[in-house]
Amino acid sequence: MLLSISVIVVLLILSAFFSGSETALTAASRPLMHQMERKGNRRAGAVNRLREKKDRLIGTILLGNNLVNIMASALATSILITLYGEAGVVYATIGMTLLVLIFAEILPKTYAFHNADRAAVMVAPVINALVFVLTPLTMTINFIVRGIFRPFRVNLRTDRALASSTDELRGAIDLHNGGKFAVEHERAMLRSVLDLAEVQVGEIMIHRRDVAMIDAGLPVEKVVDEVLASPFTRFPLWRDKIENIVGVLHSKALLRKVQAISGGKGGGGLDGLDVGSLAAKPWFIPESTSLLDQLYAFRERREHFALIVDEYGTFLGVVTLEDILEEIVGDISDEHDIVVSGVTRNQDGGYDVKGSITIRDLNRRFGWRLPDEEAATVAGLVLHESRRIPEVGQVFMFYGFRFEILRRQHHRITSIRVTPRKDTK
Repeated sequence: MLLSISVIVVLLILSAFFSGSETALTAASRPLMHQMERKGNRRAGAVNRLREKKDRLIGTILLGNNLVNIMASALATSILITLYGEAGVVYATIGMTLLVLIFAEILPKTYAFHNADRAAVMVAPVINALVFVLTPLTMTINFIVRGIFRPFRVNLRTDRALASSTDELRGAIDLHNGGKFAVEHERAMLRSVLDLAEVQVGEIMIHRRDVAMIDAGLPVEKVVDEVLASPFTRFPLWRDKIENIVGVLHSKALLRKVQAISGGKGGGGLDGLDVGSLAAKPWFIPESTSLLDQLYAFRERREHFALIVDEYGTFLGVVTLEDILEEIVGDISDEHDIVVSGVTRNQDGGYDVKGSITIRDLNRRFGWRLPDEEAATVAGLVLHESRRIPEVGQVFMFYGFRFEILRRQHHRITSIRVTPRKDTK
């Protein structure tokens, strides 16, 4: 009897090992195991190999766990039937249920859950050996399981249908904790990186109305004055009509030529200078280009400036490398930038917003979730939802926000008061 009790204790310990291993190996941090393997940790590498063979891993653990539990229960039942007769079955059932539940399930799994990375590295070599030894048996069991599921048309090899790796990353970003300001900024940056492939350049472009452009037919002195008065370094050159873009003038190229002609003394002699000959060939891109593709294109061509056209070839605006980077890190300003505030907070909790402010900027700045699929700017969102050109003073309610039209210039909404509900995030 003493030997049988000792065997039961050993079997319970093995059951606890299998239960804890299952929790540890499934709960261990995948990124951490990946980094540890890259640094030469072989046990972390074993954890990664095991997780790649999930069917065999789960099959081995369940096989071992059920085997030791059944053996322990059978021995306990035999002992208690010898001592108490038929009533021993009841005693064995109650006693083994409590022992397995407490010491072979709850205790090891609780520890493994709170120490998953450490525990996974510890048990990986033993589990890896068991998986290798029991592979023929587990493969046979898995084959039988698939055969049972086949009449029900359950495909066990189908990848996750409800979540992608990108969705998992977004979920991890949302769960990221820390200091409030730092975390919000980090979340915004990480979300923006994931959105690069989904956002089109047309959504972040500088509209042609706001682009600093230069008439190629102007006198050189006038062109120089406009370049020096502007905070920008690249200017689309147009000839005859604004839609006819003939090149992109870089301020440095112009000033170098002016210096060369004047001998560095600021003299005359600029009448014969052809500004168009100094301009680079314009680079046109469709408005449907994704930010990620355009970022790669900027890097490949070693350019920072592109002109955007629609499907009919009409010039819409420009996009720069800085515009794309600002989508990730937020606004980038230097000492030459003209800072224009587009959002003003009111005491009642509302915000006076310029109509040209993009929805993405508002969502990122305030943590809102206004949709940006049908419109890029807040004015565009109001037009899309109201299905009309609203009058000043009109109020609309949608997506949990109150939109009041403050100013309108011709058919263009220039200012809107946006007030979120208290429960809006």
